[in-house]
Amino acid sequence: MTTLPTTMRGVIAEGAGGPEVLAVVERPVPMPKEGEILIRVEAAGVNRPDVIQRQGGYPPPPGASDILGLEVSGVVVAAGPNLKRFFLGARVMALVPGGGYAEYAVADASNALPIPDGLSMEEAAAIPETYFTVWSNVFDRGRLQPGETLLVHGGTSGIGTTAIQLAKAFGAKVIATAGSAEKCEACARLGADVVINYRETDFVKAVKDATEGHGADVILDMVGGDYIPRNYEAAALDGRIVQIAFLQGSKVEVDFRRLMLKRLIHTGSTLRPRPISEKAAIARSLEEKVWPLLGQGGCRPVMDSTFPFEEVRQAHARMDGGAHVGKIVLKV
Repeated sequence: MTTLPTTMRGVIAEGAGGPEVLAVVERPVPMPKEGEILIRVEAAGVNRPDVIQRQGGYPPPPGASDILGLEVSGVVVAAGPNLKRFFLGARVMALVPGGGYAEYAVADASNALPIPDGLSMEEAAAIPETYFTVWSNVFDRGRLQPGETLLVHGGTSGIGTTAIQLAKAFGAKVIATAGSAEKCEACARLGADVVINYRETDFVKAVKDATEGHGADVILDMVGGDYIPRNYEAAALDGRIVQIAFLQGSKVEVDFRRLMLKRLIHTGSTLRPRPISEKAAIARSLEEKVWPLLGQGGCRPVMDSTFPFEEVRQAHARMDGGAHVGKIVLKV
């Protein structure tokens, strides 16, 4: 263990509300337990769950820090007993259950990964939450196969840009939805085969036209609301719909006959509350199957903007505004 300060700066939400409730506070530097590493944070990703937590709708799981932030990059400066995975000074990125918007963060070593050569710290901080989410939902739960069609809603979000790249890298056809001509162009540049401006075009009809009536084999949806019955219409026979969020609400009236007639699977998951062991399994899959792509430039996090740590309110305002394409990152 190197010599460490006793206190650090971190960001919490002082009540529920808009970006104005975020505040930089002083906290003790956390100490790693067995199986854990302490990371001197250089960058932290900003994600939709952070916004929902700030708004009061997503409290930290038991035992997690009330400091916001679910993904970090930095350097290992301390480790718990008997750790063999990382050495002091190692450049890592990690998925954490909280505590990412801080100068130091503790992570379970099994939920951390080495930073591939050629990636900046800011790019590395943009990876864990999105790549863990996309891999576990599109490839594990959705079982996307080469040659199948993936429909990605919200194609220019951090999740969307990651899903487009990974699906293409593994041989799938990709249809993405986005809300402006500029965002549609961004999806196309990332490799989406078909891009639908959902403000101008009915995505159900567009998906059927693009697939000659077959429909999408896998649908990744973060919208919810009235997209749920429309996803049933857009899905192929034996299609898999994976729900990861409900930006337009989680309660909707649905005719489930389509579920039966098309033999659909509608599943979903959250990442943050899952056991460390399950996240570790995702990390192992990513390191084996995706990390070579990152190292070779076959995929890369799409960066929207980087804000200094002290401008966390502006970073959240950027996400709230919805104009971003790709990831927003805090530089600590």
